[in-house]
Amino acid sequence: MSLRSVAAAGLRRLPPRVRLGLLHGLGRYAPWEQGFDFSPPELEPGEVIGPPDFVGIGVQKAGTSWWYELIVAHPDVSARPGIHKERHYLSRFGTSSFGPAEIETYHGWFPRQPGTLAGEWTPDYIEFPWVAPLLALAAPEARLLVMLRDPVERFLSGLAHQRRHPESATRASVSDAVDRGFYHRALAPWSPYIGRGRLLVLQYERCSVDPVGQLARSYRFLGLDDSFTPPDLHRPVGRTKQGKLDLADDARRRLVETYASDVGALAGQFPELDLALWPNFAPGRVS
Repeated sequence: MSLRSVAAAGLRRLPPRVRLGLLHGLGRYAPWEQGFDFSPPELEPGEVIGPPDFVGIGVQKAGTSWWYELIVAHPDVSARPGIHKERHYLSRFGTSSFGPAEIETYHGWFPRQPGTLAGEWTPDYIEFPWVAPLLALAAPEARLLVMLRDPVERFLSGLAHQRRHPESATRASVSDAVDRGFYHRALAPWSPYIGRGRLLVLQYERCSVDPVGQLARSYRFLGLDDSFTPPDLHRPVGRTKQGKLDLADDARRRLVETYASDVGALAGQFPELDLALWPNFAPGRVS
């Protein structure tokens, strides 16, 4: 194991607040943190840049890191080590100007070998209605992916993540976690900007039970050879899955009732969704 790997493993074992303090002291910030430098990385020999070929737009706590890693494992996809899958570049422009200079900078975040694809997956994008028109300007041909998960189970996974970061577990953050489960409502502003065949709706639960078939489907959607199979399709167990919270029966019932109409509208718009894989919303329960 390299010295860098040992250091990274040691950092991961530290409490989140201590780890962040050390990283910030070294001037290292994640793309979603204030202080991150959005200047594009320098090109390496042979690389070219351009708009992303694909962009994942959601959702949080639904296996997007797992699926992104499987996509970029394809030999015809470029992914520079050290560039996070979540660019978060477009999230910042809700009140700021976005023009040719900003578009050029965004393109700089997608270095690739000629003839290969490059992209990102920022799960927050689905929550920001201004991202859809900005992405239409910056990458009008990009194919979009969204990974959905039973909204009640996604909510619980989000709370488990917050429990690991107690300073973020407020009533407002719990309300935010609930809001993130209204997928049909969140996708509505994207509809005018998504041409026919440019959005792939994936279901976390289906990807879990049929990773080979769903990954081949994803590759085909991106125009890639779907006969390629990464060496390991098994999903690692995340810490939030291990520590998922219990939910009282009556609280679960209220959440199901809260989401029912949105899930029903979502299933109507995307008939490929299999609600039998979402026991909270199995056929007959959603109105």
